[in-house]
Amino acid sequence: MVSNLATVAPACSGDPHEEGGSQAVKVQLKLREMILAGELKAGARMTELAMVEKLGVSRTPIRAALIRLEQEGLLLQMRGGGFSVRQFSQADVADAIELRGTVEGLATRLAAERGAPSAPLAQANQCLDEIDLLLRQSVLDEEAFSSYVRWNAQFHTVLGQLSGSPVLQRELERLGSLPFASPSGFVGVQADSPQARDMLIVAQDQHRQVIEAITQREGSRAESVMREHSRLAQRNLREAVRQTPLLPGVHLISPGV
Repeated sequence: MVSNLATVAPACSGDPHEEGGSQAVKVQLKLREMILAGELKAGARMTELAMVEKLGVSRTPIRAALIRLEQEGLLLQMRGGGFSVRQFSQADVADAIELRGTVEGLATRLAAERGAPSAPLAQANQCLDEIDLLLRQSVLDEEAFSSYVRWNAQFHTVLGQLSGSPVLQRELERLGSLPFASPSGFVGVQADSPQARDMLIVAQDQHRQVIEAITQREGSRAESVMREHSRLAQRNLREAVRQTPLLPGVHLISPGV
């Protein structure tokens, strides 16, 4: 799924096409694709210089992308420098996604019950308006998918802020580093496939529902929607595991618990 949730989220009015950030997101998506496709295998060491030579991009976006993937949980930082590709159990992945859904559900329930401030709500809605514009395309190209990742990450960060709870915000920041559990840590999603767009449309509808529930002070409904939102990610994981010929990222998941 991405920007570091351990950093206070930028307002959603920021431009997702900002040159430096956009380049880092593109590199991040490319490296994630290489990892999930098996081009970079579990345990493989990755350094900035090696990735500069491989991708033909400057060190700054490479460094940012590697840090973000480490925060997302796909990489481990090595003591001697550089990063290595992590390996997970299927239970690790499933539990991390479930835990994020549980905490986000609690955060949105509190936001509804306590009454969310109008400014963060406006930011959340602006993020969703931008995503709506992207999803009008029949197929998402690389640029559109990159923008989606950034708007989606910002939206989920604002959800944490709506709770008004620093404790829950810190917990969501920590969960963002768990394997495949960040809001945009997709498994089995190809940016240029109609299936990816269909999945994002379902997720966007859930985004709209949870904001409506928060606005109408319906805490139980908001929590339920976010729990279901995490189950969508769980279904995507199971589908990726089931489709043996594709299996992006499944080589990173060991068969044991």
